[in-house]
Formats: sequence, structure tokens, C-alpha cells
Amino acid sequence: MASTTLKPWTSEPRKRYRLVDCTLIDPKDGSVHSHVAIDLKDGVISRMSKLSQWPSPGDEVLSWTQGEEVTIINLDGRYVMPGLIDCHVHFATPPGENGLKDTVNQDFNTSLLRQPWLAGEIVKRGFTTVRDCGGAGLALKEALNEGLCPGPRLFIAGHAISQTAGHGDLRSAKDGEYACCGGHVNGLGRIADGVEQCLHAAREELRQGADFLKIMVSGGVVSPTDRLTNLQYTPEEIRAITKVAHDSGTYVTAHAYTPASIQNAVLNGVMGIEHGNLIDEQTAELMAERGAFLTPTLVTYYAMASKEFGGFLPPSIAAKNVEVLNAGFRSLQIADAAGVTMCYGTDLLGPLQVKQTGEFALRKKAGLSSLKIMQTATVNAARMLRQEETLGRLKEGLAADLLVLNANPLEDIEVLDRPERHLLAVVRGGRVVHSRWSKMPSDLQHARNIE
Repeated sequence: MASTTLKPWTSEPRKRYRLVDCTLIDPKDGSVHSHVAIDLKDGVISRMSKLSQWPSPGDEVLSWTQGEEVTIINLDGRYVMPGLIDCHVHFATPPGENGLKDTVNQDFNTSLLRQPWLAGEIVKRGFTTVRDCGGAGLALKEALNEGLCPGPRLFIAGHAISQTAGHGDLRSAKDGEYACCGGHVNGLGRIADGVEQCLHAAREELRQGADFLKIMVSGGVVSPTDRLTNLQYTPEEIRAITKVAHDSGTYVTAHAYTPASIQNAVLNGVMGIEHGNLIDEQTAELMAERGAFLTPTLVTYYAMASKEFGGFLPPSIAAKNVEVLNAGFRSLQIADAAGVTMCYGTDLLGPLQVKQTGEFALRKKAGLSSLKIMQTATVNAARMLRQEETLGRLKEGLAADLLVLNANPLEDIEVLDRPERHLLAVVRGGRVVHSRWSKMPSDLQHARNIE
């Protein structure tokens, strides 16, 4: 039976597009190229050149199209850049609940039914790829890849792996012990203690479709029983998980705040650090030397500390949040000076996810240039995902994931924090999945006119 019969939502053919007179932004070096023409076919960029090298749109015969129907859109000099990549999201905590506790403890089915809506909102902000660092499952990833619902490309960690009383253990001090050691799974994480349980948990997440593994090696803001300075997981436990990942051709990233926890992770094979707010110069130099990636997430602390979301955190946790927020700006400066490769991440939960583009403005406030900030959400992120031959730039043969803008984010990166004013259209896999521009309507309207 044909795949389009089994999965009829995959039957809608892609249009073939030729975008002419684009102003192309290349985040690799910040170069800007005017009067560029881009041909999109079968989900990839099939041809790029200066506009003068293309056949006239009025030609009756266009040999390069081989008789195919082509939709030609004149951008009149508007800016085109690669789709954005958010390297730290949590689909398992969509909006809909009141406060932190209810958000992270959503009913599984309720959360799953809300996640497609969240995916649609994410892509409307210009994020054509995201990396879920705990909670999203294979079902959502497949649904997005097959076009069952509009949204970004999705790379998943499955459940984040945590020790008992670690950042992934959301029990209070008065809750009872888990009935089955090492096997408990909640929406975001699972518990594993000792080398044997760590091996099992890592292999189990990969079996269930994880693209990479996520571990907790320090205390966190939202976990109730651990301090930020807690050192979590022994070197032997970390090496067990990184060995499983390496043998499967993937990598491990770690939730970590302090120099001790970051060093414990990186020295034992971890290739990514999430947050890193309390990093020091020596630790940053170690990360740069080992080629480890840092994904800061300042916007989540900023949002949780704001008056707009003043009731989201309980008072017992709010103090930890202020501590990491105040240190976060300095951490970006330290990492940048040491040459650490940084990626864009947000880590927003529940209703806070409307602030996803706010990280751009915060990194600007920390003193990073517009080009460096853009690179964190494009070429750097693609490298960390090991997708640099597919994502992160606009080149022939790469995925047709792109944004059409009416302003240049290299002149002011906050253009990307104002999608309602500057983001005209989002193309994901060669389809226009969102548009605010009448000249480039969305491809997701499936109904056809009958007259």
C-alpha cells in the first residue's frame, strides 16, 4: 500500500518556488548578498545565483524547470536568512496551567494534545528547528516530520536522566520513595542511580527514539530539594552515559550551573552544557579546548523574575532564580572571551513560552554582536546538532528552511524579537508554513476552490 494511502496527510505535493531579488544574509561570516535568486524544490535549495544569471520570468521555456509549474515571487530586495534554531525547549510543558507546579505536572494526555498548538506557535516566531531537552516523545517528532501538524523540525532527548534528589527529581522532601528504583518516569525526566541504572536509562531513551541524551549534573532553579551548588552524578556514572551515546553515534548534553559541575561533565565526555550561569574563566577555557557547546538560557530566568509572570514561581524557588539571572549576563561574556561556541536556547515553561524570541535582546544586552548572536541560532546550533550539512545556512543542497524579513537583523538583532513587525514569511522544508505577507501566502490551506 502506498505511503500516501497509509498516511494521507503526506500526500500534499510541495510547490516549487523561485524567489527573485532577495537580499541574502549568510550567518557564517555576516556577508550580505543583494539581487539573489533562490530556487526551492523538493524541500531543499536546488539553485542559487545572482538574479542576472536566471532566465527571464517571462520565458516560455525554462529548461531548468523541466516543464514543472513554478511559483515566482519577487522579494523586491527583502531580506532572507536561514530559519532559526532553538536548542533548549520543553514541549511537555505547554501553556494551559497556572504556576510552575501545575505546569510541570500536567496530565500526559492533556499535554500531548496541547503540543501541536505549541509547535505551530514556535514556527510562527521563525524557529524552523528546535531541540527538546526533556519531555517530547517520538510521536510528536514523527507528526512534525510528516507534516501532520505545522511546526519545526524536532530533535529530542526523550527524558532527561537525573540522580535521586537531583534536578530531575521533582518530589518534595515529604514525598515517598519511588516504588521502582531507576525506573520512574515523569513528563520531563527519569531517575537513574549507579552505573548499571545509568547504562539502562541511556539505552532505553535511545531505544525510544532519542537523538541525543540529556543528564542533570548540578542543582537547578525549579527542583525543590537541591541547591544550585549541588554536584550530581559521579564521574563513573557520567562516563557510562557518554559511552552509550558515543557508541550510538550521538552525544550527551548536561544541565549544569557551577564550575565544578561543568568540569565534572566535560572531563567525562559530555559535549554540551545547558545554562552555565556560574561559569568561571578556567572552566570556559576547558570547554573551548574540548570543543564543548554552551547553550545559555537567560530569557527563562528573566521571564520568571518579571512582573508579568510574578506568580509563576513559589517564593522558595524565586530566590534561586534571581541568583542565576544576575550571574547569567557575566557568563556570556566569560564564555565569549574564552572562545566557547554558544548556541541559542530558551528553556521556557508553560505560559512563559511566548517570550521565546526574547533571548536575542538579552544577549545583545550582554554585549554580544548581532552577528555572533545570529550565529548562535543558525550555524553554531547546526554544528551542535550535527546537521551542518542540512541546516544553519542557505546553500544549494541544504534544507529549504528560511525566513523573509523586512529589516536586516545584522543591523539590529532585536528585529528577530519583533516577528509581528518584521517577519513576513517562514518557509520550512520548502513549504510556506506561516505568512504575514500577501505576496507569499501560506501553503497550509488545504481546501481547494471549486469555482
